[in-house]
Amino acid sequence: MSRALPKYNKRRVTFIGGAAAVALSGTVIAGFALAGETPDSGAKNARTLAGPGTISCPDVRSKLPAVPASAKAEVDRNLALLNTQIQEANKRLVDTVGQGGPNFVQNAILGPLKDKRVATVNRIATAIGRTAAKPQGLDSLATCALNAAGTNAGGGAAGKPQAGGNAGNAGNAGNAGNAGNAGNAGNAGNAGNAAAGTITCPDVRSKLPAVPASAKAEVDRNLTLLDTQLREANTRLVNTVGQGGPNFVQNAILGPLKDKRVATVNRIATAIGRTAAKPQGLDSLAACTLTK
Repeated sequence: MSRALPKYNKRRVTFIGGAAAVALSGTVIAGFALAGETPDSGAKNARTLAGPGTISCPDVRSKLPAVPASAKAEVDRNLALLNTQIQEANKRLVDTVGQGGPNFVQNAILGPLKDKRVATVNRIATAIGRTAAKPQGLDSLATCALNAAGTNAGGGAAGKPQAGGNAGNAGNAGNAGNAGNAGNAGNAGNAGNAAAGTITCPDVRSKLPAVPASAKAEVDRNLTLLDTQLREANTRLVNTVGQGGPNFVQNAILGPLKDKRVATVNRIATAIGRTAAKPQGLDSLAACTLTK
């Protein structure tokens, strides 16, 4: 009996040791399996987080008529500016990934980009029109679109907010927006400041020369549009009090307002210039300021 006991114990120890070894091996294998999955999953999420999409715009150069030699330098300069505007918009798209509300990309990137392009293609048309037939309809090429890249940060379809992803993205595949139109930057980051202030702009009507009768209706229509643009900007200023960062008012209200005014005063100058001397320097009246 005394000799059998050690033998039994030995077998028991061997059995237990073997079972432990199997369990340990299973744990190690499982650990390696999980370790093999995690980096891949993380890399996928990293790729989706880094893919806010790309802004693309209609090509203007291919839609132009023959450009007179006298206008070539100005046209080329503005075509280059169109490319720069797209690059800047795409950079901002990347820089603002993960911010804000569902309408940010449209309101603060695509909308302002369209206004800039309207002003730029109007300058192109005006340059050509000085010595040749002025091209019509270039404004239709001003609107750009967001091409969503892959999936959203939560792994869902592009443009659909997903749990764990960039909620509030709504059409920007990872670029949610500017914290709900991020703050009244004319209030210099005073989020929650109830005093929005007032936007004021230089008066255009008083700076115009005598308006030919043939241009009066178009000029009056655009002067009214300037007033409407200003009212809309002041309404938005009030509606966005308490939101966002220190540059919001400049980037999303004053900047776009200036671009709209540039396009509008250019139309006024062009209308007058058809039958009289075209007024110069109206662009200098486009910039507006915030008065608190």
